[in-house]
Amino acid sequence: MMRNINRKLFIEKFIKIKDKNGSIVPLKFNIPQEKFYDAIKSQAAQNKPIRLIVLKARQEGISTATESIIFTNIINSSNKQAGIITHKDEATSNLYNMTKLMYNNMPENFRPQTQYSNAKELVFNNDKGTGLNSSIRCMTAGSSGVGRSYTFHFLHISEYAFWPGKKHETLSGLLATVPDLPGTMVIIESTANGYEDFKERWDKAVAGESDFLPVFIGWNELPEYQRFYDGFDLTEEEKELQLMYQLSYEQIAWRRHKINTECNGDIDMFKQEYPICPAEAFLGTGSCIFDKEKLIQRLEKIKDKKPLKIGLFLYEKNELSISNIRWIDDPNGCIEIYEDPREGYPYVLAGDTAGIGSDEFCGDVLNNITCDQVASLTIETDEDLYADQMYCLGKFYNDALIGIENNYSTYPTKMLWNMSYPKQYVRMTDDSIKVQYQDKIGWLTTVATRAVLLATLTEFIRESVDKINNIKTLKQCLTFVKKENGKKEAENGYHDDRVMTLGICLMIRDQQDLVVKEIEHDSKIEWPDPLKTKDDEDCYDEDIYMRW
Repeated sequence: MMRNINRKLFIEKFIKIKDKNGSIVPLKFNIPQEKFYDAIKSQAAQNKPIRLIVLKARQEGISTATESIIFTNIINSSNKQAGIITHKDEATSNLYNMTKLMYNNMPENFRPQTQYSNAKELVFNNDKGTGLNSSIRCMTAGSSGVGRSYTFHFLHISEYAFWPGKKHETLSGLLATVPDLPGTMVIIESTANGYEDFKERWDKAVAGESDFLPVFIGWNELPEYQRFYDGFDLTEEEKELQLMYQLSYEQIAWRRHKINTECNGDIDMFKQEYPICPAEAFLGTGSCIFDKEKLIQRLEKIKDKKPLKIGLFLYEKNELSISNIRWIDDPNGCIEIYEDPREGYPYVLAGDTAGIGSDEFCGDVLNNITCDQVASLTIETDEDLYADQMYCLGKFYNDALIGIENNYSTYPTKMLWNMSYPKQYVRMTDDSIKVQYQDKIGWLTTVATRAVLLATLTEFIRESVDKINNIKTLKQCLTFVKKENGKKEAENGYHDDRVMTLGICLMIRDQQDLVVKEIEHDSKIEWPDPLKTKDDEDCYDEDIYMRW
């Protein structure tokens, strides 16, 4: 049972904390805390179990806000249990001490009786067992079976990206302790720590593939992150940031100071600790081989931009051909169109088949004149359907040159051949003296061709990143790294199918036209109206309008 109270009013009236100066002061929510509280309130208003995953910059007060909400719920409820799990013992002690301070500074008429308290737990009850029978338990991740034997109604997962050991298993066990009921609450919050399970869970929340509501809070949302501006000239990067996020000169000055002092000049460290957008936060533990700055900026520019249309092709098919091709709009379709085909323009269409693991069947279309990515295709299963859609997509884009990677499967390439698709990539060999065509079709990724592909793609992203329109392509490029063993590949747990399709597009371009074709149209002949030219007796008479 829980008392019907206005939580925010209760918190700001009765809860006290230790501020950054060491003073005990009433807790007044700052702007990031307000944003966090509003997200919780929105889920509660829908009578949903409260499930939030929070990606944040450092020292914005989200842990403090979470503890205040949990503490308020517990001392105004009976038979409820809360769990707070942090990444290390020091943090566990800090959050426990924060909770204890809230209790000690609570007005007596609101302060419930405690049965006992120790370095890990506050139990609100009495010796007779007639008190609240509620508790707050603080724990450290890493110990065997942490929290598994409890039933929690409120769970705070703090700095999850930094949990040690098999944290995925630990968190899964903890989540199972929380009933899937309205009124329960799970908060997963963390600063970023490269590409690991917190990033996976964040991506799923953003994609709507989990019950968790994603909440991002950038450093620029905290007003106190400002310093005196002495008139220094802004770098090109700072000008871009100022324009994109409406930053003040004082905010730019604070950012520059933080990079130079706390981060020792390491801008990547600053972005991980103090991101201004989610993409900045997840810089990866490896070294991205592409220009991260440009990828992130492009991702931010198009993150809310919708494709021109989404759908797929319908068609009629027999063993040897596809006919009656027509496009249908479908929000769940496998193709995104960013630009319709232009008359006379040549296009290239590259494909990457699903190999070992969980990669998807992918395709990308580039305008061979402008190099703009104009369409993308994604199918999770069924090679025959993939081949059919690639055929239709190629026909749609003016008989685009198609090159599909054959490393794991030659089936789609053979299907296109059997259906007499008019233009497929012909494999070549380069012996450094002359280039020779082989009697083989389809792209083959080898040690040599992969190196050239990645070098070509690296230059393309550096010089022409604004031509990329697929969000998943940009995200995969950010997770494509050079590892400690020297290999250039996707970060562990991530995929590179879209990276490869874009690269193959660039590699096969030379076999497609590089000029716009002039299309001849049947001209409509405008014959003179004989009724208007009757006066011309040399050409017309009363009954015959055309004669020799």
